[in-house]
Amino acid sequence: MPKWLLPEHISDLLPADARILEELRRSLLDLFRGYGYELVMPPMLEYIESLLTGTGSDLDLRTLKLVDQLSGRTMGLRADITPQVTRIDAHLLNRSGIARLCYCGSVLHARPRGLHASREPILIGAEIYGHAGIEADIEICEMALGALAQAGAGSVRIDLSHVGIVRALLASAGIAGDAAAEVVAAVRRKDVAAIRASSALDVDARSAFEALCGLYGDASVIERARNALPADATVGRALDDLATLAASLPTARVTVDLADPHGFQYHTGLTFAVYCADWPAAILRGGRYDEVGRAFGRARPATGFSLDLRELATLLPDPAPRFAIRAPWSDDAALHALVRALRAEGEIVIQDFPGHEHDPDEFSCDRNIVRTAEGWQVRSLEQPARA
Repeated sequence: MPKWLLPEHISDLLPADARILEELRRSLLDLFRGYGYELVMPPMLEYIESLLTGTGSDLDLRTLKLVDQLSGRTMGLRADITPQVTRIDAHLLNRSGIARLCYCGSVLHARPRGLHASREPILIGAEIYGHAGIEADIEICEMALGALAQAGAGSVRIDLSHVGIVRALLASAGIAGDAAAEVVAAVRRKDVAAIRASSALDVDARSAFEALCGLYGDASVIERARNALPADATVGRALDDLATLAASLPTARVTVDLADPHGFQYHTGLTFAVYCADWPAAILRGGRYDEVGRAFGRARPATGFSLDLRELATLLPDPAPRFAIRAPWSDDAALHALVRALRAEGEIVIQDFPGHEHDPDEFSCDRNIVRTAEGWQVRSLEQPARA
């Protein structure tokens, strides 16, 4: 086997793609900072108990594991970053008030999430800890939509849901464990036939879950749900939160899918997914996960979102070429001073090495530095140098 081959679903980022991702990273982190989010950088690997705390079995299956030769304990290469940020909030920062944290880094998946998905996504995200109110959910959704707009993702749709509704219906029916997992899976598939055939559901519960499967569409779904679902205080509060969140996004295209209990084992309240026209799955997901910190000994209200920069980059139009200035190689001090001054102003200046004056690269040189009677000067390619 050739030594240069990489594992399946693992790839290099070549210069143009790497530049796009790096510029996206910088742009989005600057956006988050404008909201007051602080950057954290968790390690790539940790003891497996910490990485999988409070995350359910899905993350366990995606986590690559190895044995630490120093301690003999099992370690994992992170498949998600949110549990690490939760650990940082709970045990390192240990703040009593609100903490706004953001991150960006690679994760590794034992198996790809889709046919064309990378096993090394580059996740960027933001989290709010310490506030249980709807205000945190509004800020997170606003910032998620702002991130995609700033990246140039084009027309998007934000789909809202609330896992608290499914939890409340299960609790009312007295269903837990494997039976609950089967019902949740049927709801996610909108499989009314499976719900009708479920022996775990009584007549009332079967009717409620059947109704739930049909509650998706525009924001009017929220009011339809008040009549279609059983009168329950928890369900009522969840619908109130959904209505408030939908109303807070007046310029966004908002849909609601109450039969989308995505992340049921992990999320605790409002959830959302953002879709783009040219991508078959959600490009960004987020929601509330108030209970994750409990496993670290400090339960805190929390909500946030993340997205894969590799996926986002595939949705963006080809960037305009980066224009640069081409300069000759010389030991002339005046030329070096000019090159330094131009780079300090933000210009890209590429000096040609002898014998390599026309090597191609990702930059489009539209100007040259030429020697004139007045000294070294920058001239456009159409502008001839004066002797």
